[in-house]
Amino acid sequence: MTDQTLKTATPTLGQRPPYFPRRKKGMSGRSIAVIVFLTMCALFFSVPLYVVVVTSFKAMDQIREGAIFSLPYMWTWDAWDHAWNHACSGIRCDGLKVGFWNSVSILAPSLVLSIGLSMVTGYALALWNVKWAGPFLFVLFICAFVPFQIIMYPLIVMTSTIRIYGTVWGIAVIHSIFAMPVLTLIFRNYYKDIPSEIMSAAIMDSGSFWKIFVEIIVPMSGNILIVVLILQITSIWNDYLIGVTFGGLNSQPMTVNLANLVTVSTGTTNYAENMAGALLTAIPPLVVYFAVGKLFVQGVTAGAIKG
Repeated sequence: MTDQTLKTATPTLGQRPPYFPRRKKGMSGRSIAVIVFLTMCALFFSVPLYVVVVTSFKAMDQIREGAIFSLPYMWTWDAWDHAWNHACSGIRCDGLKVGFWNSVSILAPSLVLSIGLSMVTGYALALWNVKWAGPFLFVLFICAFVPFQIIMYPLIVMTSTIRIYGTVWGIAVIHSIFAMPVLTLIFRNYYKDIPSEIMSAAIMDSGSFWKIFVEIIVPMSGNILIVVLILQITSIWNDYLIGVTFGGLNSQPMTVNLANLVTVSTGTTNYAENMAGALLTAIPPLVVYFAVGKLFVQGVTAGAIKG
């Protein structure tokens, strides 16, 4: 009886075994509720952006009607062209393009100085036996919470003494000073998770401080560099107070020009031009987020789960 049962259950040569399809699971009520809630949140945060975008393409006659959610009767790029080429910031009417290129010239040295110095400092504090590392980290932690307004005047005196006040390099140095505490802590915590065996093997192979940093540490820092790069680009590009304080008259970033465009005006306010200027200012950080947003998430979660 047992042999007959086994013969019946075992498929013969050339015969397919019985197929039992899995039952497809539908979406649970909890998943539907989460999707509906996230959709509502996305729509809530998208409404202001929608108003800004459609207003930038409207004519002033339609804007005066007050229907902020209506689409333009006739799409026009006049506000964008005027904001970029002819908008007035103070007594200058050269458009926001001047501030845009000022922001680019400020961004490049600021990124190099702040990230480069913070990487080296975090690497030294994490992987080398630095004397007074603990007190130094404590001082950095305290400095991260010092308001800019408290040390603004001493920084003005310092930058004036070394003759970089009112220049692009002066703004870059100030951005680097304010970024050092937070970025150093970020790099230090990231490098702390590098196994000590790697450092021991590198030192045994006659690796010096800088050789280990260039050949081993920098190639392993891709994830955290993406995170810090996005944080710094957003912070530096959107800065207003440091730019207006240390930029002088010829090195002011785009945010300062946009503020002057919106607040210093005569006659009828051109809302379409203001909206176009705001979008022009916001586009570069948005492009960076869309380009490396996935890498940003990977960098944030790198090292979060230890096996």
